Amino acid sequence: MLRFIAFILTCLGGLNWLMIGTLQYDFVAGIFGTQANVFSRIIYFIIGIASIYILIVTVFHKGRLKLFGYKKKKQEKKEEVEDF
Repeated sequence: MLRFIAFILTCLGGLNWLMIGTLQYDFVAGIFGTQANVFSRIIYFIIGIASIYILIVTVFHKGRLKLFGYKKKKQEKKEEVEDF
């Protein structure tokens, strides 16, 4: 679940940068007033930490980012063994 939240935050951060590049509008700063606002800086910090987390997880899993399915696969394998 943490990976999924970090992935969503990273996507939202990427969309914000897309808006900055194309429309010259910073969505986070637009919500909280300015980029220097404390709340804007907190949001930027959280998105940055989420991006670093996603990068580390992807590197440790050799380029694969699995958001869901780790526990389900183990349970499915146990069920297949029990069926035989």
